[in-house]
Amino acid sequence: MKKTADSLLDLVAVIRKLRGPNGCPWDKSQTPADVKIYLIEELYEVLEAIDTDDASHLAEEIGDLLFMLLFLVNLYEEKSSFTLHEVLNKVRAKMVHRHPHVFGSVQASSTEQVKANWQILKQQEGKKPKSSLLDDIPPHLPALSEAFFLTAKAAKVGFDWKQTGDVIKKIREELAEVEHAVTAQQLHHIRNELGDLLFSMVNLCRHLGIEPEQALRGTNKKFVRRFAHIEAELKKKGVSLHEASLEDMDRLWEEAKRME
Repeated sequence: MKKTADSLLDLVAVIRKLRGPNGCPWDKSQTPADVKIYLIEELYEVLEAIDTDDASHLAEEIGDLLFMLLFLVNLYEEKSSFTLHEVLNKVRAKMVHRHPHVFGSVQASSTEQVKANWQILKQQEGKKPKSSLLDDIPPHLPALSEAFFLTAKAAKVGFDWKQTGDVIKKIREELAEVEHAVTAQQLHHIRNELGDLLFSMVNLCRHLGIEPEQALRGTNKKFVRRFAHIEAELKKKGVSLHEASLEDMDRLWEEAKRME
């Protein structure tokens, strides 16, 4: 544990050196608003590394994310807003308080009991009462994930389709409305109906226990792999993408599918 603590302090020292008088001009110019962007990027790289199940890659990406978190803390330490010590103590105290079934005498033998106790304990901590069940959904989530969590929250109080088949029926209805909007050539209407269709697709993912953001990212990667095959095969023949016919590209796409 001492080695871990020493390593953490060493990393903090590196950040302070980078931000110091003789540090890096780029690091010294960064603001909390800048760090927000890098945090999102690093988080998604961690998620991707988890999917690859490559421990070495994951360790590297977690390190990058941790660096950005510590960098952000350092920015606020410089303004005397709070310190890393305060951050760590606050989260430790919160986790101990919210797990009385581990650190206290409360009994909780199921996940449902733990979740119920968690909400009660949050209120005891003086958390501001929510005006809506949906208030605590983070506003910066990607839209697919936001839709997933919004509908999951609503489903907890019974506002949900009872059967997966009902969701599929709703998707068909929304697709028909998209087709009608396209026929009418009303851009605003098309945008709204496409949004409704995507929202219904997210509900289907949730009913099937699939996280939509990760599902789409997987399909994106698949598209990149197959399109790379098209590019590589055309290059072998000395044909550019602009010169290739759609039929040739479709044939190579199907070939890539068969290879997978």
